[in-house]
This record gives sequence, structure tokens and C-alpha cells, in this order.
Amino acid sequence: MHTDAVHQTQFVLLNESTTPVLSRLSYHCAEPFAVTVAFRTERGRWIEWTFARDLLVTGLEEPSGLGDVRIRPDLSEDPAMLTLEIESPDGYASFELAREDVETFLESSYELVPLGTESESFDIDGLIEEISNV
Repeated sequence: MHTDAVHQTQFVLLNESTTPVLSRLSYHCAEPFAVTVAFRTERGRWIEWTFARDLLVTGLEEPSGLGDVRIRPDLSEDPAMLTLEIESPDGYASFELAREDVETFLESSYELVPLGTESESFDIDGLIEEISNV
């Protein structure tokens, strides 16, 4: 069976809280440059953020991101953790992610679309058609 997506669920810590938050990382071949992180709210809804897969890759080794989403290995006191910062007009949140979980997720995404070959899997004509039909 061949799949075109990777989903990985894990618990993360929000703003140094002791109560973990359920999160999900997703990668789809149809959007080869992007990953989505989603967090489950107390009301059972999912809040999603989509950003470049490269941001996650670089964030394993050094601070990455300048905008609404930033990944930093240096903010965590534990080297086994990464800090994911998300900012919007509605507020700011930081999450601690297990480095090993992120590495496993990325390795699974590389099996679908190897790093550096994303443009070969990107359907630019489909994107133009989607944008044109709005």
C-alpha cells in the first residue's frame, strides 16, 4: 500500500505548562514544500499552522524562522527538546517538541518526497487552476 501523507501525533508542552497538549504533524505529497502542525484545544477543535518543511529541518540544528512560526533548539534547557514558537495578532505560544519525534516525522516525509526534490512533486498547474477558480 502506497501513501501520499505522513501524520504523527504526540503530546507537547505549552508555555512551560505541566499539562501536555495533543499535537499532530502532517505532511502531504500534494504540498511538498509544507508541513502542518495542529494543536487540539480544550473544546476538541484543532488549530492548524502550515509552514515550510525546510523551517523544521533547519530548526533541528539552529534557530529557524523570522515570521509567525519559529523553531529553536537553543531555548530548551533539555537538548532532547525543540521549542516551536507561534505568533499571531491573537497572541503568542511556545511549545516544546521532542527532537526525536520531529526527526522521525521528517524521515518519514523524506521517504515520500526526498529533501531537495520537492519541486519535482509540486503541481504548479493545479495551483494556478485552484487560484483561478476563486
